[in-house]
Amino acid sequence: MRDNIVITSAGIVSALGIGYKSNAEALKNGLSGLRQPQFLNTLHQDLLIGEVCLSNEDLADKLSISSTTVSYTRTGLLAMLAIEELLASLDIAALRKEKLAFINANTVGGMCSVEDMYLHFIADETQGDFVRYIDTLDCAASTKDVTTHFGLNPFTATISTACSSASNALIVGARMITQGLVDKAICGGCDALSRFTVNGFLSLKNVDREACKPFDEHRNGLNLGEGAAFLMLEKEADAIKRGTTILARFSGYNNTNDAYHPTAPSPDGAGALRAMTGALKKANLTTEAIGYINAHGTATINNDAAEGRAIEKLFGANVPFSSTKPFTGHTLAAAGAVEAIFSIMALNGNCIFPNLNYSTPMQELNIAPVTSLMTHQNIQHVLSNSFGFGGNNVSLIFSKA
Repeated sequence: MRDNIVITSAGIVSALGIGYKSNAEALKNGLSGLRQPQFLNTLHQDLLIGEVCLSNEDLADKLSISSTTVSYTRTGLLAMLAIEELLASLDIAALRKEKLAFINANTVGGMCSVEDMYLHFIADETQGDFVRYIDTLDCAASTKDVTTHFGLNPFTATISTACSSASNALIVGARMITQGLVDKAICGGCDALSRFTVNGFLSLKNVDREACKPFDEHRNGLNLGEGAAFLMLEKEADAIKRGTTILARFSGYNNTNDAYHPTAPSPDGAGALRAMTGALKKANLTTEAIGYINAHGTATINNDAAEGRAIEKLFGANVPFSSTKPFTGHTLAAAGAVEAIFSIMALNGNCIFPNLNYSTPMQELNIAPVTSLMTHQNIQHVLSNSFGFGGNNVSLIFSKA
């Protein structure tokens, strides 16, 4: 027990809603958060995206922040709202006295705000509202926003490994606790939608203008999303000693790198296979022990084929799997933490969330995702995959306490 790492608190914001309960209810009821842009300033108003249904002013309002005097970007506001939920069950005064790490993940920084000020930045102007946002473009800006707003002084680090970023943040936090560097670690990630992100993915021709269809023969790309999610990690012995609720054990993890292509995974799924195999080894589990796989499942042509091959090769047809991205859109750096929380929801609810919009089996696979909510499942361990650009592959395993 001494070295077991557990999850004792969590906070989440996604297109499904604000908070753990809202997200869980939407998943169980099969309610997707995809819709046309309401707040994103883009020409592509026909796109379906997983946008959080609050303006920046509304987000600031919920945090009791004056949006006219503080230069928090949408990215930072989403992160702070998720952290607020995580901290609600904790003694913050006591937390400030402990050896704490805050490992945040991010990919686009404050681009969501700064891109609207681009012409001011390249002009000779030296005064104006835009000046307050000069330091927000960096990925670490949201990390600083959180610690400043909540008056925390932890060890901080910002991870940016594309779509596996938040999953890697969880691994770093767990390792720091195991090695005795910190007592607790708040780990997760945040990303807000931006024109930069949307146009970048459109240029790669892997965005579906309809609702995405992971693992479907007729899949045509992903839907982008935004959000933030964070989990509190600590040693099981410490959690038991202070009598706190344990949401799950963080029993296994592994990361690998394909080094195959800047934006595409190895077609045979070799990197994904190594990531999952290593996570099982770390958790000392067999494939038969996994009750559900929350797949990365972006609905892009290459990813689903590679991940599907890896799952089939390692597990055969013996494990239910699904992608939850048709609910939230692909939340990029936040995805690993968002889906870690979804995995814990499935674990504790003994349920498997459906892979929405699926209808036609992929020709290259003999396996298919779960398409309707499965309840009353005896799930002891859930595996969650996050695979990012550059061949960054991460698999995490969560187990019942």
